[in-house]
Amino acid sequence: MEHKIKIKAIEQVTHNVKRFQCEKPEGYDFVPGQATEVSINKKGWEEERRPFTFTSLNTSPYLEFTIKMYKDHAGVTNELNTLVPGDELIVRDVWGAIEYKGPGYFIAGGAGITPFIAILRQLKKENNLDDSKLFFSNKTDRDIILENELSSMLGKNAIYIITREHSKKHQNGFINEQFLRDYIDDFGKHFYLCGPPKMVEAVKDCLVKLGASPEAVVFEK
Repeated sequence: MEHKIKIKAIEQVTHNVKRFQCEKPEGYDFVPGQATEVSINKKGWEEERRPFTFTSLNTSPYLEFTIKMYKDHAGVTNELNTLVPGDELIVRDVWGAIEYKGPGYFIAGGAGITPFIAILRQLKKENNLDDSKLFFSNKTDRDIILENELSSMLGKNAIYIITREHSKKHQNGFINEQFLRDYIDDFGKHFYLCGPPKMVEAVKDCLVKLGASPEAVVFEK
């Protein structure tokens, strides 16, 4: 089913990420980590659908999407960048992206953090974050989405890895086998992966090699 929803507020989160706070249709429910297909309610764009994860909680009176803008692409995200409060989006039925199964390690690359935002917010609301750790890889320091909120929630259990420049604040390098050996204490926990497909595949293979159960590695299929 389609729902036309008004954008209530737009906030710049990083140099190329915006947060869209929108109306929530009555009876529209989802679980943290789920997504929906979104399009823009403008002539010529209604059927240009793209999957976006909810970053709000189901209990919030609004829907929130935190979206990376690709200004060099003449596509949906570039068009989203032109929208203002009062414009409309179209959302559809929800579907599962990343399902939370229990405490463990969240491993994200770039915009792959978005399914984890709602999951971590929900765990914080339930006072249940003690056994969660985040490894968040980005090209540069300024690419990190919601760094202050994530650090506030997780403290020293939020570890940022910078791949394309030398960072004075964070780890430099990549989430590879050596990194996983150094930073993971228990390969018997759950692992949640989201990011560029090649990164997800490589990290998944390393985790299984190091002793993680394939069933405990959760990623969007």
